[in-house]
Amino acid sequence: MVNRLKDKVALVFGGGSAGEGWGNGKAAAVAYAREGAKVMVVDLNAEAAEQTSQIILSENGISSYTTANVTNSVDVQKVVSDTIKEFGQIDILHNNVGLPQMGSVTDISEENWQKAMDVNLKSVYLAMKYVIPHMKERKKGAIVNISSLAGIRYIGYPYPAYSASKAAVNHLTSSVALEYASYGIRVNAIMPGLINTPLIYNSISGQYDNVDEMVTARDASVPTGRMGTAWDIANAAVFLASDEASFITGVCLPVDGGQSIRC
Repeated sequence: MVNRLKDKVALVFGGGSAGEGWGNGKAAAVAYAREGAKVMVVDLNAEAAEQTSQIILSENGISSYTTANVTNSVDVQKVVSDTIKEFGQIDILHNNVGLPQMGSVTDISEENWQKAMDVNLKSVYLAMKYVIPHMKERKKGAIVNISSLAGIRYIGYPYPAYSASKAAVNHLTSSVALEYASYGIRVNAIMPGLINTPLIYNSISGQYDNVDEMVTARDASVPTGRMGTAWDIANAAVFLASDEASFITGVCLPVDGGQSIRC
């Protein structure tokens, strides 16, 4: 389908990629544009944000980009204000920023624990804090928060701070969804399972002897026999952001090849 998001504006936090290839946020930003949305790409890394925006522009889409520290209230508020100034509105808020902070509960420092909470949870809170009043005034809007399968079950990695923060994102999603449902604002989350993106080669590969072992093990852990791709997440995000999902809110959707229901 095409033009499911025509005349809509999407604000994508974490719209760059952690390396060469397609990260979840990068794919989502491009997928939104391919469905007709104007897209503001935000990332801590200016080069990564620009690259995503340039892909959209090269496909005759409409996009701009900027940088921000999503844990900083001033930065986030400015991005929201600048997006409204440039595009006139925000119809879709996509919160993709995430940090798989490693360290078991007895080993992780208090500083790294808090860092995980700030990056994974506070960023979602701040983005919604400044976007929702605009959506509330317009009486419409769709928010897609990227959580994780780790928010509902142990998936084999020593990162309780990540798991706890993503569980909190799930509960934040459902509570905000109920609070603002009467204003026409829908809030949903996607819980990616094991996804093959540049991030895993930077942040997860150290848990294995080598990259090949990581890929083989992660593929084998999924009932479908393979990891997902960033496009699996992006396609789910487009659906949740579109009017096709107009009666869906407060959902935490697993996109995981069936891993969440495997015993």
